[in-house]
Amino acid sequence: MATSGNALSAINHIVVLMLENRSFDHMLGFLYADADNVSPAGQAYEGLTGKESNPGSSGAPVSVFQIQAGTTSTYFMPGADPGEGYTATNSQLFASNTAPTPPVAANQGFVSNFAYTLGWETKENDSIVAGTVANDIMGMHTPQTLPVLSALARGFAVCDHWYGSAPTETLPNRAFLHAATSQGHMDDKTKTFTAPTIYSSLSNQNISWKIYGYDAEPLTRQTFTDITNLADTYFGEFADFQADAANGSLPSYTFLEPSWGSKGNSQHPNYDVALGEQFIHDVYYALRNSPSWSQTLLIITYDEHGGCYDHVPPPTNAVPPDNSAGEYGFDFKRFGPRVPTLLISPLIPPGTVFRTAGATPFDHTSILKTVQLRWNVPALTARDAAAPDVSAVLSLATPRTDDPLAGVTVPTSSGANPSANKPSHLQEVYADLVSRLPVPDAAQGTHRSPPKLETGYDYDRYIKERLAAWKASRR
Repeated sequence: MATSGNALSAINHIVVLMLENRSFDHMLGFLYADADNVSPAGQAYEGLTGKESNPGSSGAPVSVFQIQAGTTSTYFMPGADPGEGYTATNSQLFASNTAPTPPVAANQGFVSNFAYTLGWETKENDSIVAGTVANDIMGMHTPQTLPVLSALARGFAVCDHWYGSAPTETLPNRAFLHAATSQGHMDDKTKTFTAPTIYSSLSNQNISWKIYGYDAEPLTRQTFTDITNLADTYFGEFADFQADAANGSLPSYTFLEPSWGSKGNSQHPNYDVALGEQFIHDVYYALRNSPSWSQTLLIITYDEHGGCYDHVPPPTNAVPPDNSAGEYGFDFKRFGPRVPTLLISPLIPPGTVFRTAGATPFDHTSILKTVQLRWNVPALTARDAAAPDVSAVLSLATPRTDDPLAGVTVPTSSGANPSANKPSHLQEVYADLVSRLPVPDAAQGTHRSPPKLETGYDYDRYIKERLAAWKASRR
């Protein structure tokens, strides 16, 4: 196998796509079930056997089951948004809202926490697929329902021990990907982070980078004050990414966002997972058809498990990123549950199951570590300094020419979106952030408070209009 330095020297473009709120077992647990959890390359795979279970409401065990293809609920499972955040994750891992000492997880609280969550979501009239019950949290996708993700996982490398950086929800985990710290924050109430990001580190070394939203400017720009006021040329939309890939002008480091609405392709429960399959397909082919394909590493991952079941207890040997006092008394010494992560490059053998040989597992800061190693960029915090990189997966001397997605049909949903045009949580976050932008207003002499927004369409329109006004005021 090639050494880290030699392997990464062949890579000139690292592209990261981070999707939303799905656990490893939920998306890929049955990937190699037909081969007794051994890959074609002969590597052991930490997948599901079908015997895993959680206590149900009556105390009787509820076993994992395969989500069936072709039903109206296939791509909206588990039917509702499971419990998220630190307390809910504790409940799922420890069957208690607080972690025991030592924090040894049994992962036996997923059904009970989903039952609790369904209770309050029903009272709040949240969007829930008709007939959804707590046991549905034990439903897992298969290669038949997720043919794109599964074909890429089988065709390149799947990381079966990649963990969320913190046992909580979206924004803190995304902060770890961009800044190697959430600055002590453990929920989405904090919408902005002031820590230095990987993007400034790259700029300091004259290494190119760009962040692409899907059908709007990326939320990441407004979330990290380190980059908010940089030139507009650092940011784009997915069509820009496709054009840059096609003409060979992608930057050294690229970060991709999905569309955040309930009708979007983020794969957040309970939005349409099939739309995310199409997005993954489109990202892959934009890169595969690029003149730079042979020098590209694509990393597909998910920010957090989103309350979806996983059977592997998260490790407890995480290195705290800094001296930030953690909310809820959390010490940042344990990881979040596993999330699906694929490593895709023509320099990776098919059927690879990739995990670290050392005690420290992969988490989102392993992406930072890989970028830092490739372009000689210093670590941001103690967390990414301690993280393992993924360079050893690039073990082929000659790029492959086969296409693992050849002949794969992207699935489509046959069901009605239960969330219809309701605004998503991250649309609400985004609208709040853009409402704070310093846009001069002739009538008020200051920035305008957000109007009443009701639908996802209202939020998208407001966000775009507000960003356009802000950009115009900066010229």
